[in-house]
Amino acid sequence: MSGMDYLGWLVPWEFSPSLVAAFVAASVLFIRGQRVHRVTKARQFLFWTGMALLYLSLHTRVDYYAERMFFIHRIQHLVLHHLGPLLVMAAFPGSVMRAALPMAWRVRLRDFLRTGAGRALVGVLTHKYLVPALFVFLVLVWLIPSVQFYSMLDWRLYRLMNWSVVISGFMYWNLILDRRPSPPAAMSPGGRVLSPVLTMAPQMVAGAVIAFTESDIYPLFDLCGRAIAMSAQTDQTIGGLTMWIPAAMIEVFGLMVALGTLMRLSAKGRLRPEDRQAIDRARRQINADKTAIGS
Repeated sequence: MSGMDYLGWLVPWEFSPSLVAAFVAASVLFIRGQRVHRVTKARQFLFWTGMALLYLSLHTRVDYYAERMFFIHRIQHLVLHHLGPLLVMAAFPGSVMRAALPMAWRVRLRDFLRTGAGRALVGVLTHKYLVPALFVFLVLVWLIPSVQFYSMLDWRLYRLMNWSVVISGFMYWNLILDRRPSPPAAMSPGGRVLSPVLTMAPQMVAGAVIAFTESDIYPLFDLCGRAIAMSAQTDQTIGGLTMWIPAAMIEVFGLMVALGTLMRLSAKGRLRPEDRQAIDRARRQINADKTAIGS
């Protein structure tokens, strides 16, 4: 394959000015913020890797194949919902990007966050029950066959679907990867360990159901014409396994990071009794999940 053929993969299947603007704005803020905050090479690597994966999944020819192969669609959402946001938020870009804003904007942002509307907005975006529930809901709702059918045919619903899973991913991993005790963190250290256990379970069940269902749940992909010569059953099985195993492994990784934070805070004597109990529950569940994934 020639160099021009490779470059052709980077051409957007459907150009989105709003998506390009969002990526450029985030990139510029992160670069400018590094002049104020010291950002380690590891954090820079995590941020740019996550951003690259999100862009490649959303705004290249990959999107064409995601519309015409169920398993590629599930890999795309694995990146959009799990891996991409996890990598970006693991770089802790918030303070870096905020420091890149002009002083007048930072003052206005600070003043807004002190208002009732600002506190309410932060409360919703970091709600310890709403955000995990939304994280799971926005995976499962788009898998309902009738919802999937219309969302793949209507470009507006298709973009809403992709943007919704990306935003919910950022919100969720922002909670789970928080390194602070609670308060000021919205979710307790123990809750950050247990939350991935609870959120991965319904996704694993849904993936297993899809993988082992012998009938074609999503005939849309045959209707539109599959981009790769593959039977509907094989396509569906690989897609279900993608939800079942790789997605669960990513959540286990996030769980392990949260567990590391919990152990660090425990060593410093900054935990509540219920958080210490969460350590034992999480360890038992990790072993159970590893067994389920392995089987």
